[in-house]
Amino acid sequence: MKISVKVPATTANLGPGFDCLGMALPLYNIITIEETVLPGTGIEINVIDKSETSDELMIDHMPMDENSIIYKAVELLYNSIGQTPSELKITVQSQIPIARGLGSSASVIVGGLLAANELLGHPADVVALLSIATEVEGHPDNVTPAIVGGLVLTSQEEDGSIIYRKLNWPEEWNITICIPDYELSTEISRSVLPKEVPLEDAVFNAKRLAMFIEAVNTKDDALMKLALQDKLHQPYRMKLVPGLDRIIENLKHEEDVLGCVLSGAGPGIVVISKKNNLDKIKSIIKDTWEDINVKVNITTLPVETKGAQILTD
Repeated sequence: MKISVKVPATTANLGPGFDCLGMALPLYNIITIEETVLPGTGIEINVIDKSETSDELMIDHMPMDENSIIYKAVELLYNSIGQTPSELKITVQSQIPIARGLGSSASVIVGGLLAANELLGHPADVVALLSIATEVEGHPDNVTPAIVGGLVLTSQEEDGSIIYRKLNWPEEWNITICIPDYELSTEISRSVLPKEVPLEDAVFNAKRLAMFIEAVNTKDDALMKLALQDKLHQPYRMKLVPGLDRIIENLKHEEDVLGCVLSGAGPGIVVISKKNNLDKIKSIIKDTWEDINVKVNITTLPVETKGAQILTD
């Protein structure tokens, strides 16, 4: 039996929503799990790189054995029903750029889980799948929208359960994804974050997150411009993304730009704007990065509302 799952990319944090806001985007990895019939063949993992970066980063980053995050996710699901995965062939068709802040690791975790769950006859519901995926990923902000789609506010509780609510993204607002031609691992990006932050910074972000939710619900342009500010992660990660400070400063002068934020841990960035003047926005970003010899792929995408889907032949 063979099962394939199509999983969207995700962008997380979105400014003030550190580790709790995430959004699914229409770039996809396809994860296929096949039960092999030959005993003793063990686990086989293959990667087919179809991303525009096409630099074999997925192959470099993802172990091809039981140490792979996709295998760990599958193993946890099997173990939860008292079984152990045996002979499985796992294939990842990769379109989501690696180590760019677009949830590539979350996508393979989710894809492996959903495919395995289908093979096993659906022993796990969405709540259980979210908990397992978060256990492997470490935080729920990418895996939740990857599974359920859309813009999601999510939280991992002390007992490991995941609470989430979907928000309706205003159609009037563009999401422009800018992917530079270099990688930045989540581990490095997290290593620069302080273990403690000033109380006033925590309060600042709490206010901005509340503004973000209200701005989305009411389609309030002016409020969203304030809401997309952050003091918990972006100031510390700025030095890891050369040119980001200049891009943010240059975009401030564009009336239709609501904000520019890191996509997840970076180095990709997300520009949120009203639905016009996209050529000017893209030109500013491209020119600013090219000044420091950074090439960039820029694309404007809608929100992917459906999340991960089982593919049928």
